[in-house]
Order: sequence, then C-alpha cells, then structure tokens
Amino acid sequence: MPRALRWQKSSYSAGTDDTNCLEIAAAPTLHLRESDEPATLLTPAPAALNALLTALKGQFRV
Repeated sequence: MPRALRWQKSSYSAGTDDTNCLEIAAAPTLHLRESDEPATLLTPAPAALNALLTALKGQFRV
C-alpha cells in the first residue's frame, strides 16, 4: 500500500483557505499539484524541474 503524500504549500500562499497555490510533496520523487486541482499530480524529472525553476528565477528577480 503506497504511503500518503505529505503536501507543503508554497510560502507565497496567502493562508490555509487559499486555493490558488502550488503544493509540493517528496516521497521519494517530487510531486507537484495546484490546490484547486488536488487530484491532478505532476511528477517532473529532476532535470526538467531544475530547468523550470532556473527559468522562473531568471524572470522573477526580487
């Protein structure tokens, strides 16, 4: 029986009632989902996720 994933919301989420945020779980691979569509999971390859995060960091400099 697969164990339940422990989801963590993005630190940019507005709070516990916010349904417009990204959640991530690691067990042993990374899984992503949007709070308003929790049944839809993405399991990106590590290289693809790294490329995405690198591109996003370049676009959203703070």
